[in-house]
Amino acid sequence: MNTVSFPNIGINDLKLDSVAFTLFGHEIAWYGIIITLAIIAAVLYSYLRLRQKGIVNDHYLDLAIATVVFGVIGTRLFYVLTNLDQYDSFWDVFKVWEGGLAIYGGIIGGCSALIIAAWIKKMYIPVVLDCVGPGVMLGQMIGRWGNFMNAEAYGSTESFVFFGKSYVLDGWKEKNPFTMVINGEIYAQPTFLYECVWNLFGFVLINIFYKKKKFDGDVALWYLGWYGFGRMFIEGLRTDSLFFGSVKASQLIGLLFFLGCLAAIIILRIKKFNVIRPLYLKDKEEDDLPDDKEDDEDGTDN
Repeated sequence: MNTVSFPNIGINDLKLDSVAFTLFGHEIAWYGIIITLAIIAAVLYSYLRLRQKGIVNDHYLDLAIATVVFGVIGTRLFYVLTNLDQYDSFWDVFKVWEGGLAIYGGIIGGCSALIIAAWIKKMYIPVVLDCVGPGVMLGQMIGRWGNFMNAEAYGSTESFVFFGKSYVLDGWKEKNPFTMVINGEIYAQPTFLYECVWNLFGFVLINIFYKKKKFDGDVALWYLGWYGFGRMFIEGLRTDSLFFGSVKASQLIGLLFFLGCLAAIIILRIKKFNVIRPLYLKDKEEDDLPDDKEDDEDGTDN
């Protein structure tokens, strides 16, 4: 049980129990419930987008399973590889209930699996990525509240770290209205809330301008660039960061995502790369159309 307060806005002594309930002698954590809801929301959003493009339901199920499974594996693998000194044996790697997940590993693992599954199903990959990207952002937005229930993943009120260099935050403890006090001892910044709000703005903007995209893959670049830019700065406040040497891993990856996506968008727009294609590749379109599209007299795909 943790006690969380936001004294600068008059919210005091919120009691947060990380355990939601007990089932057959096993504790079910709020974190697990919220992450599950986040995955469901991402899956449903992606399905609705892909359904507009004519996705075959069985194909979508394959995409969803591959993306979720390898996304979860990726979150764990990324954390483990950046904290190898914490594990005494190979079996310790599988103890996810003890904590240790990293979202960028999930993005990399899930995206890789999605691309491979879409390629196997003869889909036009940029269209798939455009449909799924905002769903992932929605899932990230919801999932951060799991950190709130655990009173974790918070930020420093004293300093900000940017690529190895530390900057003093003078007076942030008193001036910041969102300063969080955990168990009456730790003064912290709710970085989970910052990231949630950043993703909320990004999600709303992406959906407003979704139909304005210039080419397939444009929306996916918006998502990765937006998230990378915001996470690069939010990570500077975090007190539990993963590192590549002396550099915070999420800052470096966020910068690379932002610069890479920005460069791709600018170059492709300068070159007037205006390509909008159907979901399924033409050479396989006949076999992949849903049954309700089969309206030839002999029952074959039209």
